[in-house]
Amino acid sequence: MSLDLTFGGRMRIPLIMAPMFLVSSPKMALAGCSRGIMGSFPAHSTRTREDFEAWLKEMDEGIQRLKDQGITPAPYAVNLVVNPTNDRYEGDLELCIKYKVEVILTSKGAPKNVFAQIHDYGGIAFHDVASKRHAEKAIEAGADGIIAVCGGAGGHCGTLNPFALVNEIREITDKPIILSGAMSTGSDILAAQAMGCDYAYMGTRFIACPESLAPEEYRDMLVSVSAKDVVVTAALDGFPAAFLGPSLVNAGIDLEELKYMRPDEKIDAKAMAKRYKGIFLGGEGAGMVKSKQPAVEVCDEIIAQYDDAKENMRAVVV
Repeated sequence: MSLDLTFGGRMRIPLIMAPMFLVSSPKMALAGCSRGIMGSFPAHSTRTREDFEAWLKEMDEGIQRLKDQGITPAPYAVNLVVNPTNDRYEGDLELCIKYKVEVILTSKGAPKNVFAQIHDYGGIAFHDVASKRHAEKAIEAGADGIIAVCGGAGGHCGTLNPFALVNEIREITDKPIILSGAMSTGSDILAAQAMGCDYAYMGTRFIACPESLAPEEYRDMLVSVSAKDVVVTAALDGFPAAFLGPSLVNAGIDLEELKYMRPDEKIDAKAMAKRYKGIFLGGEGAGMVKSKQPAVEVCDEIIAQYDDAKENMRAVVV
C-alpha cells in the first residue's frame, strides 16, 4: 500500500505528537490536529474500555467542530500495546475499528492479525521498534511504517544512535520511517527528513502544556531541567527507560548507585510502589521546554521553525 504522507494535505508538517502514558489527552491531541500535526494518545491511559470509548467520542466530536469552523484538521492516532500482557488490547482494538481510527501506533508486539484487522477498515499501522531485528518482524507482519525509537527518547526508549538505526531500517524497507528521540524543534524535523525519515515523533516537548494530564509538579520540573538531567535506567521495571533525574532523587533513589547496578538488577518494586507517582519520564529534548505554553502555541512555534529551516537550507545546499 502506497501511503499519502500528507493525508490528503491535512498534515501541515510531518510531525506526530507522540502518545505518552498518563500525559497525552484528547484535548492535547485535538490542539495538534487543529494545527495540521497528528495528535495521539495511548488507549491504556484510560482506566476502562468505557473511558477509552468516551475519549474516541470526544475526538470525533472535536474533529467535527474544527471542520465546522472551516479548519482542515490532521488525523489523530491511538497507541495500542498489542501484547498478551495487555488484557485490554483486543477490546480496545475493537473500539478503534468501530470508530475507524485512521492511524494506530502499535507497540510491544507485531501480530499479523492485528495489522490485518486495521487494514480491513482502511486504517494505517505504524509500529515502534528499537532495533533492525524488530523492524524486520514488523515489516514481515504487515506494518505500514516503522517508528524508530532511538537514544534520547523519553519513557521506554531505544539506545541506538538515530543515524545507525535509521540507516539499518532503510536498508530493509522503503516504508515510512518515523524518527523518535530528543527532537524538539522544527529544524529537528527537517534534519530527520534529511537523514531519510518521513516523520518526526515528539513527546517531551508537549508534556508541560496545560492540555496534558501531567501533574503540576511534573510540568514545573520539566521546565527547570536540561538534557544532562535525564537518566536512562532499566532498574525500575527491567526495561530501559528515560526519567527526569530530580524525580528519581526525590523518590529516594541514589543516582550514583544506579550506575553500578547490573543490567538485570531491579529496585525493589514493592518498596518503590508508593513513590512511583512522583517519578517522571522525559527525553533528552527536555532542555528545550522553556515554559508551560498552550499546545497550539507550541505547534505554531514548531511550524514556524520548520518553515524557516527549509528556507535556510535552500541557501546552503547546492
